[in-house]
Amino acid sequence: MRIKTDSFQRIVVKVGTSTLTHEGGTMNLRKIEKLVRCLADIKNTGKDVILVSSGAVGCGLAKLHFNRDTLTLQQKQAAASVGQCDLIGMYSKEFAQYGHVVAQLLLTKDVVDSEVRYANAKNTLETLLEAGVIPVVNENDTVSGEQIRFGSNDTLSAVVALLSDADLLVNMSDIDGLYTADPRRDPNATLIDCVAEITPEIEAAAGGAGSARGTGGMVAKLQSARTVTEAGIPMIICNGDDPAMLYAIMDGTFIGTYFEAKGTQV
Repeated sequence: MRIKTDSFQRIVVKVGTSTLTHEGGTMNLRKIEKLVRCLADIKNTGKDVILVSSGAVGCGLAKLHFNRDTLTLQQKQAAASVGQCDLIGMYSKEFAQYGHVVAQLLLTKDVVDSEVRYANAKNTLETLLEAGVIPVVNENDTVSGEQIRFGSNDTLSAVVALLSDADLLVNMSDIDGLYTADPRRDPNATLIDCVAEITPEIEAAAGGAGSARGTGGMVAKLQSARTVTEAGIPMIICNGDDPAMLYAIMDGTFIGTYFEAKGTQV
């Protein structure tokens, strides 16, 4: 897929739990180090970078040894509080090696549903970006319940893209992009490299959740794409297995699915 990236000054990058952790839930240090290096390098080119990062609950579960199959809401919230410390500590340490400062933003749906809180979050993001800081955003799973949850960081990443007036949302997943069918089940499935409009046929191609460690799935990613593209922000789904894919995106040539912003054309 080839796109023009010159106009993409402010970029939101969302990474899922499957990208950041091993099967047991512990942090995948090699991938995190590579991700941070890529984002720091992109930041060094003068672009604004915002990272929406999953992984807190998974990291916490690995430390607390809770049974994922019988996990209660209270245990999940406790795991998030433990895991978020590890996650932001890791990002702060890794980005500091390249001379960059990070800030932690934990959001819940009630924040963006409130006009005042939405404005506060937007102003905070803008101030951080103006100061050259890299915001690291996650859902505040420690306090979030059913009524105030985004549901997945796919949804959260779209909200952050709108909050920050981003030029591009990159959704790094455990799959190369949107396929004509589930490639894990259908060997004849082919990658859709560009989506101009999310039609019923495109929606039918979306399957369920991918990795067992994640909470989203292609359906959530399509909803995220619909949200941002209707607001004039394009979105890319690509495989987060190799974070260096971000370089390919910035160079304008990559493997993945590009969702055109409404009223634009590649």
